[in-house]
Amino acid sequence: MKEEQLKQLNKIRSMTEEVHQFKYEYWTTFSNFGAWQFWLDILLLIVPLIVLFILIDKNKMLLLGFFGLNYHVWLSYATSIAVSLGLWEYPYQIAPFLPGVSFSASLIPVCFILLYQWTLIHKKNIFLYAVILSAIIAFVLEPIMVKIHLLHLFKGVNYVHLFLLLVALFIVSKLITNLFLWLQEKETK
Repeated sequence: MKEEQLKQLNKIRSMTEEVHQFKYEYWTTFSNFGAWQFWLDILLLIVPLIVLFILIDKNKMLLLGFFGLNYHVWLSYATSIAVSLGLWEYPYQIAPFLPGVSFSASLIPVCFILLYQWTLIHKKNIFLYAVILSAIIAFVLEPIMVKIHLLHLFKGVNYVHLFLLLVALFIVSKLITNLFLWLQEKETK
């Protein structure tokens, strides 16, 4: 490894540690157990998981769980990238190193899992209803989040962008799920 490369890596690591320390200090000062937004974040993490546990079709749990985990992973990647690029931020967090975890790990994926289950039971077009759910999240839930300062948007990001992101992540997750279903079906024949 060249000296200049090593110097750059050391600088990046040092700055990353400094940013993490600053995030921790911010969290302990403003986004801690004393903030009502912290407790709302906790509820938005736990309540959807409890609802999912109660309502999930146990016969389709593996399919629904695979789809939901897939959606969660893509949403977490998108959230991590957006936060690191300064496109949006979560002023209140459960932990300083988990931005938006209540939304990306619980609330939004659980909504899509329950939607998937509902469309399977009622034989409805999941793509149509996923667009509707994405619109509700992007144009109703996220403006509320902005209003109560659980989410801040920057650099021209707006609710249409969030809507398109939610739809795109749904399509990717559903296509991956369909691919695995097809591979499983092909293997069992």
